[in-house]
Amino acid sequence: MQYGLIGEHLGHSYSPEIHKLLRGYDYALWPMPPADLPDFFARREFLGVNVTIPYKKAAMSYCDALGDTARRVGCVNTIVRRADGTLFGDNTDVSGFSYMLREADISLAGKHVLILGGGGASLTARLVAADAGAASCRTVSREGELNYGNVTVRCPQTQVIVNATPVGMFPNSGASLVEPAKFAQLEAGVDLIYNPLRSRFLQLCVAKGCKTADGLSMLVAQAEAAAAIFTGEHAAPGAVERVLGVLRRKIENWVLVGMPGSGKSTAGAYLAAQSGRTFYDTDAVIAGRAGMSIPEYFATRGEAAFRELESAVVSEIGAKTGVVIATGGGAILRAENVAALRQNGRLLWIRRAAEVLAQTGRPLSKDLASLRVMEQARRPYYETAANAVVENDSDRDALQARVLEYFRD
Repeated sequence: MQYGLIGEHLGHSYSPEIHKLLRGYDYALWPMPPADLPDFFARREFLGVNVTIPYKKAAMSYCDALGDTARRVGCVNTIVRRADGTLFGDNTDVSGFSYMLREADISLAGKHVLILGGGGASLTARLVAADAGAASCRTVSREGELNYGNVTVRCPQTQVIVNATPVGMFPNSGASLVEPAKFAQLEAGVDLIYNPLRSRFLQLCVAKGCKTADGLSMLVAQAEAAAAIFTGEHAAPGAVERVLGVLRRKIENWVLVGMPGSGKSTAGAYLAAQSGRTFYDTDAVIAGRAGMSIPEYFATRGEAAFRELESAVVSEIGAKTGVVIATGGGAILRAENVAALRQNGRLLWIRRAAEVLAQTGRPLSKDLASLRVMEQARRPYYETAANAVVENDSDRDALQARVLEYFRD
């Protein structure tokens, strides 16, 4: 293989698809333990290689020459074998990170910047912050003088936080090293993680009203810069944006929320059939695992036990990518469920009048009066959780057309 990526754990990587979309060449994943690095670079059986966690610093020692950016950052993420067999290393993370900020309209000029983590990614963020003219740039770690236990008190002026650690990455998607709400001056949150698309840290930043940037744009932009080093040619204008669009559409989950009997399951099955995506109905998954119907589960175990099982199922399914999800009517009542669905999903609320909601087989839909009370109580949760709303006020075909139009837009 001519091109590829080395790192310790690479199962989550989108890099092969990105390079294929950018340049058309095949791109391999070479996961390896640290002990294999010397032999890999000694053999030099590649034309170009990207380097990721945890080898960005170690890989510098195998390069015969370095680009200016690599020397300034202190680590490499791109190495090319030259015609004479020597290895040239550079760092395209800087251009990728800068693109990420521009795409999200986040400026570091004159800002007090806080960087989480002290690894190679942190070095990139520090260099970009310095070049942008940040007012200050501080790095926080678990055990340093500035740590996660005292950072809120010691850095109250923080305006931009950059997560340059893997904390919050799939499969441990619910973690965040800091609480954005505790930084009164915070304006923006940047996370180099791209799986999930919206880390817990970014979701907390959104809740505070901050601008946010996820790591997928950096990943594609740095890949384009690396491909230019590999091939000696730059892609056509707009290539990064095109590939980003393709990836975001492919990765994003289509999630339906709404009252019991509002049409979520029917619409979800239709979306899956039209798009070729896998369909998950969380109530059906719960019933399958419980070995009984939802009404039976409510009757024998109670609502509290059902909600616990529901949260476990939503957490698992929400971590998937590129699927269609229909949720139970009460799934949005728990904040952790909404966070799990939002991490990779776009949420659409199917709204239907209580008078025409289906009631059969729904343990909490006892009668019209109960449905009206439930709908009023849950309405604020749907409004907060959903990205958009579609009315189910006519026939099934019309609803399906509206839902498909929304997600394909």
